[in-house]
Amino acid sequence: MSASMSYVVSDSLTMLRRNLKHALRYPAMTFSVVLMPVMILLLFNYAYGDALGAGIGGGSYIDYVTPGIVLMAATAGSVATAVGVCVDMTEGIVNRFRTMAISRSAFLTGHVVGSLIQTVIALTLVIGAAFAMGFRSSAGPVEWLAAIGLLVFVILALTWISAGIGLVSKTPESASNTPLPLTFLPFIGSAIVPPDSMPTALRWFAEYQPFTPIIETLRGLLMGTEIGNSAWSALAWCTGLTLVGFFWSRSVFYRR
Repeated sequence: MSASMSYVVSDSLTMLRRNLKHALRYPAMTFSVVLMPVMILLLFNYAYGDALGAGIGGGSYIDYVTPGIVLMAATAGSVATAVGVCVDMTEGIVNRFRTMAISRSAFLTGHVVGSLIQTVIALTLVIGAAFAMGFRSSAGPVEWLAAIGLLVFVILALTWISAGIGLVSKTPESASNTPLPLTFLPFIGSAIVPPDSMPTALRWFAEYQPFTPIIETLRGLLMGTEIGNSAWSALAWCTGLTLVGFFWSRSVFYRR
C-alpha cells in the first residue's frame, strides 16, 4: 500500500471512530431507524394483514410484507447520514478539519461507512422482530448471503445520496426532511401489495421505480418466489445511485 493510500485509510478510520462514538452518545436517531419499521410491520401485519393478505395470492402476509419493510428500514437509515453531515457542515467543525493535515475524502468516507454499520445493525433488529411476529424464510445460507449483500449495496447507494443531501441542506431540520420520500417510496411499489392491484397510472410507476425490483429480488431470495429480471434491474439501480451519490457528494464537498 502506498504512503498516500495508507494516509487516506488511516484518516478515514479516525473519522469512522468519531462518527460511531457520536452514535453511541446520541442513540436517538439509530433507535428511530429501528422503531419506525417495526411499528409499521406491527401495524400492517396485525391491523391490516387479513384484508391485505387476501390480495397476495396465498401465503402468509407477514412473509410477503417483511422484505418491503426491511428495505424501508434500509432507506430510513439514510436520514441519519444527511443529518450528521449537515450538522458537521453548519457547526463549523469541517472548517477546522480543513486546517488540519486530514485527507479530504476521509470526512465523507467516515460518515458513509459509519452510517452503513449502524443501518446494518438496525436491519438485524428489524429482521429479528419480523421472525418474532411469525416471518419464516425458506432461504438457505447462499440466499441469505445474497440478500444481505443486496441490502448492503442498497444502503451504500442511499447513504451516498443522503450525504449529498446533507451537504446542500441549510439546516439539520431540512436535512432530516428531504430524504423522507426515499423512506416511503417502497410503499408505492410492491412492498405492501402487488402492483397488479393498483390503478393503471400508479401500477406503471410502481413497476418502474427503483425499489420494486429490489423488493422482488429480496422476496425471491428469502421466500423462493420467482425473481426473473428483477435482480439485474436491482443491481443496475444500486450501481447507478451509488455512482451518482458518490460523485455528487464529492463534487459538492470539494466545491464548498
